[in-house]
Amino acid sequence: MSAVEARLAELGLSLPEVVPPLAAYQPAVRSGRYVFTAGQLPMVEGELPLTGKVGAEVTAEEAKGLARTCALNALAAVKSVAGDLDRVARVVKVVGYVASATDFTGQPGVLNGASELLGEVLGDKGVHARSAVGVAVLPLDAPVEVEIQVELTEA
Repeated sequence: MSAVEARLAELGLSLPEVVPPLAAYQPAVRSGRYVFTAGQLPMVEGELPLTGKVGAEVTAEEAKGLARTCALNALAAVKSVAGDLDRVARVVKVVGYVASATDFTGQPGVLNGASELLGEVLGDKGVHARSAVGVAVLPLDAPVEVEIQVELTEA
């Protein structure tokens, strides 16, 4: 077991199976020392636990938990092309999309769910730049979608 996966276990978490693509793309691709994930929905065992707009059908706190799930799914996608999460030198960028009610402005707080998980799991390597974007709708009516970009250590 890798050190990162041991840390996940300490947190009571495990790396899920990679979420299969919903269309014509790959969950993650590697270019040189970088891995770029596709947008990861908060799928749990093939299902979305909640759907709808944050600030309407979904609370900000529920959405923050879903963002954690998205980040966990993103780590699984990274492992699928890197082979080992211990090769992550750092998370470079996180981009998160929040399907928002028209008056909802708490997107940064929602995306803290993903950012905090990456910090808990990867420590200083999880510190990253981030964008939090409010959108009208996401695939499958998901409340949140997160993508990450990571740099790997030399092979």
